[in-house]
Amino acid sequence: MFERREVLKAAFGAIAAGVAPAQARAQGATPPSPPPPAPFSRDMVVDLAHALAAKPYVAPPTDLREPFESLSYEQFVGIRTKPGAAVWAGENRGFSIEPLHRGHIFTAAVDIFIVENGAASRLAYDQSRFDYGGLKVPEKLPDLGFSGFRALHGRDGGAEAELAIFQGASFYRAVANGQNLGVTARGLSIRTADPHGEEFPAFRSFWIEKPAPGDNALVIHALLDSPSVAGAYRFTVRPAEATIIDTELTLFPRTNVDHYGLAGFAAASLYTPLDRRRADDLRPMVAATNGLQMLTGKNEWLWRPVSNRESLQFSSFVDANPKGFGALVRSRDINDYQDDDQHWERRPSLWIEPLGEWGEGAMQLVEIPSESENNENIVAYWRPKASLFGGAAATFAYRQFWCWEPPISPPMAAAAQARSGRAPGGKLRRFLVVFSGDVLADPKKTERLTAALTTSPGSATNIRTFLNPSAKTCRVSFDVDPAGENFCELRLVLKAGEEPISETWLYRWTL
Repeated sequence: MFERREVLKAAFGAIAAGVAPAQARAQGATPPSPPPPAPFSRDMVVDLAHALAAKPYVAPPTDLREPFESLSYEQFVGIRTKPGAAVWAGENRGFSIEPLHRGHIFTAAVDIFIVENGAASRLAYDQSRFDYGGLKVPEKLPDLGFSGFRALHGRDGGAEAELAIFQGASFYRAVANGQNLGVTARGLSIRTADPHGEEFPAFRSFWIEKPAPGDNALVIHALLDSPSVAGAYRFTVRPAEATIIDTELTLFPRTNVDHYGLAGFAAASLYTPLDRRRADDLRPMVAATNGLQMLTGKNEWLWRPVSNRESLQFSSFVDANPKGFGALVRSRDINDYQDDDQHWERRPSLWIEPLGEWGEGAMQLVEIPSESENNENIVAYWRPKASLFGGAAATFAYRQFWCWEPPISPPMAAAAQARSGRAPGGKLRRFLVVFSGDVLADPKKTERLTAALTTSPGSATNIRTFLNPSAKTCRVSFDVDPAGENFCELRLVLKAGEEPISETWLYRWTL
């Protein structure tokens, strides 16, 4: 039996060994030999985070020598893992791991440990694992560490393909079968878009449990650190029709933190039919997500399309104990995008369900002006009302579905499309919102159909509904007069009498 104190000591020693190669390289010394496997447990990572929070924050090493110090994007993506060089390749475990090289914007070093039979061994850098493309590298490189890793999975016994990637700060992404990478999740958000400056917590170390043959789950542990918070994470990744990631985290604040975000995510939206800022583009839409979906604690379904704004915009949706939220792709037809290179219609939807009650708080949405489709300018996260207090642990858990369609959807009509443009005369803004759902083919539900629309500030006129029972759609058009203001909050829901028969469509129009 190992004493808990000895296990923690071994863990700190293993992490220190991971930092040592970078320090040795800077000093021109030979990196030390890797330590022997150390005992490992989930509790060890929690203890490690707790102990780390009691120490002053130390940033991870970011030093790199040439030729890796100033890699262009093309040079960086040209560094690939050689065929058959992934961890567990050829072992018939269903999963394999590709450590990712450092360079370009991914300069911070992280440690990767492989856990087998209750013991963790640090994965050492091995240059024979990589194909450097056209990059000229020395014959012998020191232990550079890694920037993260890619998890591969062979679905239904087929060839292995990308399942998830953990790289950069606390960012990670995953896909369902047949998808391209899209929305990015965040392990923790701190002061996002805050005037005092955002803090980016980062995963410092990963422990990846070696799956038994036939297992359909990959368990990943991570140690997070930042000037304000240290934390222990456990990710259980289960590929199925959707890729499901269960996330359990324990946070240990170094100081009081009143602005932090759970289950955050970010995605790109350059323009949509609601905001045609770049009209001189043959593509009708460029977006990795179409909007924010939310199921509130009071069972109201909200749909908020997102936009690329002229100025930074913040929206807050106050709630208690939300039942689910996420960034969804509702436009799955390539004709909606006309992009045979990027295939935006193949990007994943990300649906998140809190496990346990999260109390009072608000869903925060940040829309950032962007001139590039490579910028993830749409950011959202759950901001708890309760602060984190220095010295007091806080635990949370949630389930992510990286999917084509969320596991649940509104049991009513949903907003399938929305467009906007100048109304005739040019003084008003005209909107068209298209709802779709089986309920719209039910004459008993639609005989008293009305479009309940509110605006703040300003007013709406010329509200018209166009019901098509055979197509199960209802088109709602209206004109908005912002009354001299440069913004207007819109809220629209279809009703049969007083009963809502659609989700609530929300949007902020800005001048």
